[in-house]
Amino acid sequence: MKKIYFAGIILFLFSVPSYSQSIRTGAERTEVYFRWLKNKNVAVVANQTSLIQKTHLVDSLLNAGIKVKKIFCPEHGFRGEAQEGEKVNNSKDKRTGLPLISLYGKHKKPSSDDLEDIDAVVFDLQDVGTRFYTYTSTMSYVMEACAENKITFIVLDRPNPNGFYVDGPVMETAFVSFVGLFPVPIVHGLTVAEYALMINGEKWLKTKHRLKLKVVGMENYNHSIRYSLPVMPSPNLPNANAVFLYPSLCLFEGTVVSVGRGTDKPFQIFGHPDYPEHDFSFTPHQKPGSSIIPSFNKKTCYGIDLTIYAENHRYTEGKLNLEWLLLMYKKLPDAKNFFNDYFDTLAGNHTLQQQIKEGLSEEKIRESWQQDLNKYKKIRKKYLLYPDFE
Repeated sequence: MKKIYFAGIILFLFSVPSYSQSIRTGAERTEVYFRWLKNKNVAVVANQTSLIQKTHLVDSLLNAGIKVKKIFCPEHGFRGEAQEGEKVNNSKDKRTGLPLISLYGKHKKPSSDDLEDIDAVVFDLQDVGTRFYTYTSTMSYVMEACAENKITFIVLDRPNPNGFYVDGPVMETAFVSFVGLFPVPIVHGLTVAEYALMINGEKWLKTKHRLKLKVVGMENYNHSIRYSLPVMPSPNLPNANAVFLYPSLCLFEGTVVSVGRGTDKPFQIFGHPDYPEHDFSFTPHQKPGSSIIPSFNKKTCYGIDLTIYAENHRYTEGKLNLEWLLLMYKKLPDAKNFFNDYFDTLAGNHTLQQQIKEGLSEEKIRESWQQDLNKYKKIRKKYLLYPDFE
């Protein structure tokens, strides 16, 4: 294990990795961080992905005698069962009796009362490497609260399943939202620990207080690895195919096109009732127990199944696919109402929508990203903890 100091932050990293070995996540490296938590009052930011092999992080901490006082939950809740946008209430964990505090909805940032008597916050969530996936936004708000309350913030790193490329327009500051807090591209190419280092290092937190940040890196990881998640990170990303396709298909959430919510293939198919080609169809339905009604509930949609494309993703170039978005805009009859108000928020600018309306090619659209994307890549390089992709 290598110990270095990075801008005042203690990092515990790997030795030169042998890629034939299995990845060892930050959470699994208990020999590093358990001692930091001894005799401390601890809060954890966690969900169903926060595992040490098959044991939940919270259970592992309690079994080691660490004083876990509360659990903060991101979007989808502690068990990861809530649908996108579904309200998650504060409650108690049935297994441990610990308080569960939701960090979604109106209460995105822990209050001083939430953090009273807490000495350290441990963050362990599985991200999917896109700007609009909200777990990194949750992390940012918790980092800010910890800085303001002089609490140590510890990130247990996990692989980025889309960490093998960087792509998309860099978000403009006028489009800041919970699905994009900072000027990064749609696919940022960082693990959560690297992302935390960048937020802290670039002074993006809205506080003058200094954050005491500690990072537990992984062993045997590099950014060329196309990693399949052992646990689904959220209900509508149920498998590796959906995770791989998500960066490209999520832009459809800002349009009239369905991405298969309410089916058994969310983010693996897309379509619309008025799509003129009928080779493939699907019918969304509201899921039992969910308050969310999917687009085109009980209506037949025609479109494209990307299952085979996704299954071959290990052999495809790492980049966003705009072809599908351009295709649907061209093929659907009502172009005037194709986009909704959410599209620019997801894109991080108003330019992409205008480019599509003007009929620009994918190549021309990509060219318009490059200057800002190259600037971001230089920033990104400063915070990499692992060998980069070629």
